Parts: sequence; C-alpha cells; structure tokens
Amino acid sequence: MNPIPAFSADDPHGRPKPSIPDDLAYVVPMAAFLALTEAGALWPSSYPALYECKTLLVAVLLIILWPRYTKVRWNHWWLGVPLGIAGVFQWVGMENILLAHWPSYFRQTANAFNPLESIHSPAMRWTFIFVRLAGAALVVPVMEELFWRDFLWRTILAPNNFKLADVGEPDWKAWLAVSVIFSFVHVQWMTAIVWGMMIGGLLMLTRSLGACIIMHGVTNLLLGFYVLKTGKWYFW
Repeated sequence: MNPIPAFSADDPHGRPKPSIPDDLAYVVPMAAFLALTEAGALWPSSYPALYECKTLLVAVLLIILWPRYTKVRWNHWWLGVPLGIAGVFQWVGMENILLAHWPSYFRQTANAFNPLESIHSPAMRWTFIFVRLAGAALVVPVMEELFWRDFLWRTILAPNNFKLADVGEPDWKAWLAVSVIFSFVHVQWMTAIVWGMMIGGLLMLTRSLGACIIMHGVTNLLLGFYVLKTGKWYFW
C-alpha cells in the first residue's frame, strides 16, 4: 500500500512539498553555490565550467524547493531599482577608494579570472559571460535574499523556529549581524557590510523580500556591465 502523502496545511491545493525540512530548503542552494565556488578557486582551469554548473544547479534547486519558501512579497518592488543603482555606485566607489589607499585589501587583483584572455573560443567565452551575467542578476539575488534576509534574519529573531518571526521584522541586531555575516562570503568584505546594511534597511522599511531581490539583481547586473566596460575583473 502506498503511503498517503503529507500535504502542507498552508497549501490550498493540497500539493505535496519536497520531503526536506524548511530550514534545509534555504541552506541547500547556498551550500551548493559556496561548495562549487570553492571548487572553482581550487581548480582555476575549471572555473568557467564550474560557474556554469553552479548557476544551473542552484536555479534547479530553487525551482524544486520553491514550495518550501515563505511566499515572496513584491510590494514596493520599484524601490529596488533606484537603490540597486545607488548600490552599484556605493560598491564601485568604496572599492576604488579602498584600492587606492589600501592595496592589500584586494587579494585577487592580480589573478582575477579574465574570460577574454582565458577562454579562447569566442562562442564559449560569450556563453560564459552571458551565464555569468544571468547568474549574478537572476539566480544569485533570489538565492541570497532567501537565505540572508529571509531565513537567517528570521532565525536570529526566532532561533527555535524562524517561521515565528515575520519577514523584514525590524531588529537592529538582525540588521547588523546579517550584514556582517553576509560579508564573509565576499572578497570585498568591507564594502559588502555597507551594502548589506543598505539592503537590510530596505527590508525593514518595506517588509518586501521582492524589493530586496530587485535591488540585489540591479546592483549585480550593473556591476557586471561595469566589469565588462572597464576590465576590472577582480570585481567579479
């Protein structure tokens, strides 16, 4: 006899959700992304293939696990556009100031991956650049905002059950802690803290994870265009 599937109480259509705890649904895509990022650092010659693999893998995981996530609110989404533009000016401006006055802060300026030099096939080169831009602008913002400013933020507020806290519930400890921890996975950590505080402020102001996803995507997309225009590959 086949067991009766356990349906979610908050799903009016009675659709089954993946058999994985809610917290792991937030953690697994981020863990996969970080693991393949580390693999790319360990094996630089495989970096383009690994980046494409992790972008595809995370996108698939997000689709599969989507029923597990708290419904994303898109109210005030438009605020993400001007703040995303402000975010790229903050990121590039602050990084250039730090590079000018503290060169050792940048650990990857010399060996940053340059697809124009490292990928000899034009088709493979531009395929990588397209995936790199699409991953940064579409996949990474969803994955990171779900993890940092949905799951981790609420976990800090309600450690025993993050669902007891609301998305974007104002709290200065969560705002500061998430901004700092967010910087741990970024080479430009000081800039990441300030940017994290900006997007954390947007979250508290709007209670809209959708607005944060838009801001993150706009900043990443414009940063990608800046890199392609200037050749400052260490920003990627």
